[in-house]
Amino acid sequence: MADNSKQIEQMEEELKVDKNSLLGKWRNKAYDQNADKGWLKRFWDSYFQTEKGIYQQLLADPDAEVRGTVKELAEKYAVPVETMVGFLDGINDSLVEPNPIETMDEDTEVSLAFDREKLYKNMVDAKADWLYELPEWNEIFSAERQKELYLEQKKSGTIVKPKKIGRNDPCPCGSGKKYKHCCGR
Repeated sequence: MADNSKQIEQMEEELKVDKNSLLGKWRNKAYDQNADKGWLKRFWDSYFQTEKGIYQQLLADPDAEVRGTVKELAEKYAVPVETMVGFLDGINDSLVEPNPIETMDEDTEVSLAFDREKLYKNMVDAKADWLYELPEWNEIFSAERQKELYLEQKKSGTIVKPKKIGRNDPCPCGSGKKYKHCCGR
């Protein structure tokens, strides 16, 4: 249920973007509810492979800050501008300094300088195992650190309900009385 509310929130946020902007055009195409399901599956499968290739290149040299216009980065990674916009949309929350994705055009200067831990956790949160299991991560984090980050991210979305106090249980205030005769009144 929590996943659905998160998706609805995300979709509502996406609706605030100008439909004629680069980001609006990307989101209209990528999240088109009226599109053929088979076409959408092929679209996303292709995008995920492209995204994986870009991340492999970025993670191979994580200290290098990749900068350029949207168009220049699309050329650098040999992808259409539209695909680069989708990539920028996906990585934006993991960047040291977010890019102005809502208002960018082909000539907007952007940076791909990412926060390593934030990027790894966001990949885990997105359930993108093809990304957080990339072998390039082994050069950035030890296996133990990867496991720690994975568990931190998984636990951050887990709601733990406190144990309910029974009427005849000792009162948690420490008085020594039964809950029903103390704070449970």
